[in-house]
Amino acid sequence: MKFNQPYDGVSQLIESRWKIAAALVIAVLLYFAFLIMIPLADGVVLGLVFAYIARPIRMKFKRYKKLGSLVASTCIFVPIIFIVGAGVVEILHQISWVIDNQTVVIGSIFDFVSALEIPGRYLEQINSAVWSLFSSLLPAIGGIGIISYAQSISLFVINFIVSIILCYFLLSDGDRLYCAFLAVVPEEYQGTVNRYASHLDLILTGIFIGNAYAALIVSVTSVVVFYAFGLTHVLALATLIFIASIIPLFAGYMVLVPLTVLRYFDQGFESALIFFVVSSLVIYGPPELILRPYLTSLKSNIHPMFLMLAFLGGAFVGGVAGFFAAPILLGALVAAYRVYQETMHPELVEKADPNLKNLGYTCKKETCEKVQ
Repeated sequence: MKFNQPYDGVSQLIESRWKIAAALVIAVLLYFAFLIMIPLADGVVLGLVFAYIARPIRMKFKRYKKLGSLVASTCIFVPIIFIVGAGVVEILHQISWVIDNQTVVIGSIFDFVSALEIPGRYLEQINSAVWSLFSSLLPAIGGIGIISYAQSISLFVINFIVSIILCYFLLSDGDRLYCAFLAVVPEEYQGTVNRYASHLDLILTGIFIGNAYAALIVSVTSVVVFYAFGLTHVLALATLIFIASIIPLFAGYMVLVPLTVLRYFDQGFESALIFFVVSSLVIYGPPELILRPYLTSLKSNIHPMFLMLAFLGGAFVGGVAGFFAAPILLGALVAAYRVYQETMHPELVEKADPNLKNLGYTCKKETCEKVQ
């Protein structure tokens, strides 16, 4: 007569050995896939951000997803390519020129500081600080080399192309991709996952759409204004205004004020005043008075200070990808907290933002249509 042996942990491991082996193989494959995708991280993150920015345009076309995705992608990428992309290349070119002409640049800065008629003891300290900066920082940057510089430009172009392709396919097939993901989730957890995805979608919409559209309009308008006033390096300046405008608590005035000061020393008070007034009214009038009020319903309800820290911290840690990935991570954490709060306090569901969408409804609707 045989007695039942205790079903211990070792027996469970032996019985599940093929499942464990399959899980390990999948984990290894995902690890190598992650390593392969690291160089394209900028393109992946930018493609996701651009898809969020272009989605309101795509939604205007309703059932014509392919056509709407193409039109929406074009409306977003045309100004970005001609202004932001060209501006980044121009900024990199100017950095390269400064590195190759350090003596001329230092001499020009010394002449400018001397013309300010600063007292002698302060002038000596400023000149010493400028010399220390150029003698330590620029050689380190110059050590990167031309080959590395060319590789950076090439990788930037490749990532930008990847972002265009990914943006289009997310706009045209993003719903089906989400439905495929939701189908893998066990049915008892699908409601929670869908609620989390809805919160995250609303948060990311508030983070990117309002700021991005305002920043694009500001940068496009600034090109016209800067050309009208005869400024040099217009595309580089427009790119800096775009970057400053997209970060909460920042503004393009961080670029306009230094330009106004330089214009004051170069052409006098009257010219600087006219430049500042016209630039402020033309560049910031339409976005601040018309666009931002129209997009107030798209707020993410995250404090601007946390968003600013996420943007800047992500840029320092991960470059272009980190600049946009950090706010996405912040939004994911906030969405998880809100779902937890609603789980613990069901009465909060009735008080939730009315703009929350039931993303799972689209999946159920498509399934019913296929069955019929």
